[in-house]
Amino acid sequence: MKGGITKWCIRGNKDLDAASKFTVRGVLASIMENLRNDGRPTIPLGHGDPSSFPCFKTTPVAEDSLVDAIRSAKFNCYGPAAGISMARRSVADHLSLNLPYKLSPEDIFLTVGANHAIEVILSVLARPGANILIPRPGYPVYEARAAFSNIEVRHFNLLPENGWEVDLDSVEALADGNTVAIVIINPGNPCGNVFTHEHLKQVAETAKRLGILVIADEVYNHLCFGSKPFVPGGVFGPVTPVLTLGSLSKRWIVPGWRLGWIAINDPNAIMQKYGLVESIKSYISISAEPPTFIQGALPQILEKTTNGFFSNTIDILKEAVDVFYTKLEEIPCLTCPQKPEGAMSCMVKLNLSLLEDIHDDMDFCIKLAKEESVIVLPGAAVGLKNWLRITFAVDPAALEDGLERIKAFYLRHAKKQGELDADQIVSV
Repeated sequence: MKGGITKWCIRGNKDLDAASKFTVRGVLASIMENLRNDGRPTIPLGHGDPSSFPCFKTTPVAEDSLVDAIRSAKFNCYGPAAGISMARRSVADHLSLNLPYKLSPEDIFLTVGANHAIEVILSVLARPGANILIPRPGYPVYEARAAFSNIEVRHFNLLPENGWEVDLDSVEALADGNTVAIVIINPGNPCGNVFTHEHLKQVAETAKRLGILVIADEVYNHLCFGSKPFVPGGVFGPVTPVLTLGSLSKRWIVPGWRLGWIAINDPNAIMQKYGLVESIKSYISISAEPPTFIQGALPQILEKTTNGFFSNTIDILKEAVDVFYTKLEEIPCLTCPQKPEGAMSCMVKLNLSLLEDIHDDMDFCIKLAKEESVIVLPGAAVGLKNWLRITFAVDPAALEDGLERIKAFYLRHAKKQGELDADQIVSV
């Protein structure tokens, strides 16, 4: 202090400020600032949380299990850093049902949702000069966490003309001796695709050649409604080490419960040999853990949820996709490369040449919010500029209403016939 004036040493973390700009929440918040109260309900087609719609309600098994765990008074204490043993065992047993080998409770680490799992994994992989391979388009939290952990991000492309498969040639070209992992999201967020067994095998074999592990993001596991079944990345654990990320959020429609996990799929113990498992344990020990009463409810939730509940969710999603894909054909400026087969959203290409006074995908989304009270996510937020990520996991009637409003928005901003060149006229 000089002359009675305090010189404050407080500073914000600018790296954190920069990393937060990658988040879906941040982009959607800036778009929602443009909403106007026109008397119509806002249609949220920009985020993957269907729980506010009555048709997407979690199973009574989950609710009753949570109540039972609270009333038992057995889960009011602090829990172990990696999670309560019975909860870890239930996740191991649940995942092992679809694997050619059996996971043990020690292979499971419980997390505060899948975003926390991403934080844990990228933190333990961070080292000077490290880089990570992330899909484009992809889930932006990976990019945000990598930036905060000083891991260089290298994007490989997903190919829309090939059902959003991984461009394996670009993966091989991007990797070097400092590459630590490749991220594979299946079923696909944001693309709505589902990878085949053969393609996932090719990814695993590529990872093995490069000497890197696979981060298998399976938050939307089993949410498949096309011709392709869900294949867990852990199936290929004998080929290359696989870290699986999962959660209750999407399949049980409880994103606010924040219960996720990391599974070590590595029967050859490569991650153990090179110290990664020990690093996960170390990070978990100084990190948060999910509420113990939710962990206490987990065994009943995983064991007793009926196939009927899952089938009902799939039926609703399939109905919503049919509505989405049919109505989208009525909006010439939007093109979906393939009908979604999984997850809760898809990527739609925006043809700006058919529109007046719309400069890019962000401009489209801001003006759509202002004029029609419909929220969609600009593709730039997930790595593809002048595309849109549209969520179809909403009440089918609300989805149809939202797409009708987007159609009205298009008609209001469409270029007049005389302003289009010959190629554009054919496309319309």
